[in-house]
Amino acid sequence: GVVDDATLKLVAVALKSAKKPMILMRGAALLDEGLQLAGRLAAATSARIACDTFAPRMRRGAGLPTIERIPYFAEQITDFMAGTDLLILVGAKPPVSFFAYPGKASWCTPDDCRIVTLSQPGEDSVQSLAALCDAMTLPKTAPKTATLIRPDLPTDKLNAFSVGQAIARFLPEGSIISDEAATSGIGANHFLTNAYAHDHLALTGGAIGQGIPLATGAAVACTDRKVICLQGDGGAMYTLQALWTQARERLNVINVIFANRSYGILNVELMRVGALNPGPVALSMLDLNNPSLDWKKLSEGMGVPAYRAMNISEFCKYFEHCVEAAGPHLIEIII
Repeated sequence: GVVDDATLKLVAVALKSAKKPMILMRGAALLDEGLQLAGRLAAATSARIACDTFAPRMRRGAGLPTIERIPYFAEQITDFMAGTDLLILVGAKPPVSFFAYPGKASWCTPDDCRIVTLSQPGEDSVQSLAALCDAMTLPKTAPKTATLIRPDLPTDKLNAFSVGQAIARFLPEGSIISDEAATSGIGANHFLTNAYAHDHLALTGGAIGQGIPLATGAAVACTDRKVICLQGDGGAMYTLQALWTQARERLNVINVIFANRSYGILNVELMRVGALNPGPVALSMLDLNNPSLDWKKLSEGMGVPAYRAMNISEFCKYFEHCVEAAGPHLIEIII
């Protein structure tokens, strides 16, 4: 549905009077037109524009208004929201923590923050943003957008940041990124904000295992676009059979496996929920050694050509080759 006049007036008045407002968006509002409209609102007011930690789909990169992504951990969300006196929801819900951590807040919006809803999930968020811009008689000024930065070839050690730098350098325009890199994803997201415009597909909630099949589905839907799957080795173990589908359908997917030999995020969560001295049996449940996984062999066994990068120069060589080549490929990064 289209937002009614009473809601428009309520939101417009609240936005004009707020000192530190935030517009939290989800769904279609995170695509091209919605981002441009939100960018106009940010340019004309003091509003911050944000999205959930895991937004299902978001347009991102050069030429698009930048948007702040809510952090993962509860205390980080609280710091991120600090001082916000107005939260405008556009197809979104207020942020809460993923788990009930002892001694940490689950509700992360400041207690004195006013919350108003412009559009509910399932309503037309883009039309609601357009109507709000009209109701506030905003000028047609172009919003501030991200500039294209193609980083130099990385020379640091092989880690999440040097890999992210390399991906941003070679990323083709119009790519699709399926992101389940988990604890290894911060580097790529740091650099990709200014890469060529692309679609970013994140997790649904806090579950793991969707990265490779999500990339597979995206490649089926968009045969003319390169799909890059950023995948932790723990999550990849849930659904590695999707590699066989990629080979069978000759899909243009580059699977980048961050092999830290561990369910890294689960080790972090174990500590955060208060299990400070877990025994060796508990820790072994989150370990991916004994035996170590061989993603090169696993991939080749599914029919997908694979490479193992032991340093950043090898990764750059393999990734550049995979960008130029057709069909699916896999690069295992030992970190």
